[in-house]
Amino acid sequence: MNTSLAQPLHYAGGYEPQDSKEWKVVIPAFLGVICLAGFAGNMCVIGILLYNSKKGKPSMIHSLILNLSLADLLLVLFVLPFRAAAYSRGAWSLGWFLCKTSDWFRHACMTAKSLTIAVVAKTCFMYADDPAKQVTIKWHTICAVLLAIWLVALGIPLPLWFFSHLREPEVGSALCVMVIPAQAHEFMSAFVKLYPLLVFGAPFTFAFFYFWRAYGRCQRRGTKTQNLRNQIRSRCLTMMLLSVTLTSAVMWLPDWISWLWLWHLTKDGPVPPQGFMATTQVLMFAISSANPLIFVLMSEEFREGFKGLWKRLTLKKLPPTPEDQEETAADEEDRQETPETAPSPEALTPPNQEKETPSVPCTSESMEIKKEMPILPDVEQFWHDREAVPDAQDNDPIPWEHEGQETVGCDQQKQS
Repeated sequence: MNTSLAQPLHYAGGYEPQDSKEWKVVIPAFLGVICLAGFAGNMCVIGILLYNSKKGKPSMIHSLILNLSLADLLLVLFVLPFRAAAYSRGAWSLGWFLCKTSDWFRHACMTAKSLTIAVVAKTCFMYADDPAKQVTIKWHTICAVLLAIWLVALGIPLPLWFFSHLREPEVGSALCVMVIPAQAHEFMSAFVKLYPLLVFGAPFTFAFFYFWRAYGRCQRRGTKTQNLRNQIRSRCLTMMLLSVTLTSAVMWLPDWISWLWLWHLTKDGPVPPQGFMATTQVLMFAISSANPLIFVLMSEEFREGFKGLWKRLTLKKLPPTPEDQEETAADEEDRQETPETAPSPEALTPPNQEKETPSVPCTSESMEIKKEMPILPDVEQFWHDREAVPDAQDNDPIPWEHEGQETVGCDQQKQS
């Protein structure tokens, strides 16, 4: 560990020395807003998915979206606060352990997100290819896929852990930098070129390819109402996941440009501006707060879940007002005046005559129940009956001749 890579130094842990005091205030402020928005949005998404999983069978797509939100939540909780603290100070003061693990954990979470997007694109294509097909996936299969994603994501960026070190010079403040030994120069020169292809290029190319095929499958029109409804649902799902993938690719691309720029610097070459480096970090972390927003805007299921969660949080039981207390007291007095031995009208009505007494006046409670539970015509059952039992008259190619025969038959019956 006596020798390091050529100058300039490669700072680790997200620490980049800033000459401007404005940047030391603006960048942590942006990261703080992203942290709060990402935490609230991803917690709501995870809560909605866990609540829906209790009501139905496990879904592979919902499990992958849950894994995507979990990776965003880990970034928001364990990376963003320390990154904001590193930008706000002029030196690294977060200790040896965070210097070693900060970059590795951040890249591991981002790699898990890219691999999850690739897998969810393949699953979305399988669903769009045959939306009416019901596939039962067991929990251990889903857990095995998610475990494999995280094992690969944690293993690929391990060199960033090994080569991150905390330097404490004799004069000056501590620095968290990448220290590359002489025997590892060739390995790192190959790693810094292959790593963006493995983590960013290959997964997103794979994802866009299968989303393009899935969108082509969604353009086919179904012949029945059930097939058409499943096709519309698969199209909405494909567009939502494609929007998440496109947003992640666009907002993550500047960070990889800065990565390649930093690792291929020459002695007399241009150095990336400090504002550009800080902006790439902010854009990359902003993906964690953009994904929940896309889910709400493009998915009716998530939108209804967010509305229900908002109602539970805001519409709590308020303390009773004096007017409500007077009304409840009046209702209790009326109940006491009414004799308890008097049978109710429902008890006097036999069960077989309930349908024959429609003249019973509707009370306000029944009217409220009808408003809350409207009865809608079953359109799908109507078309199913039409397709299952075709009408002979509709299938008759020459109905005018049969009409004459029917009238003659009727006249003969009348004469006889």
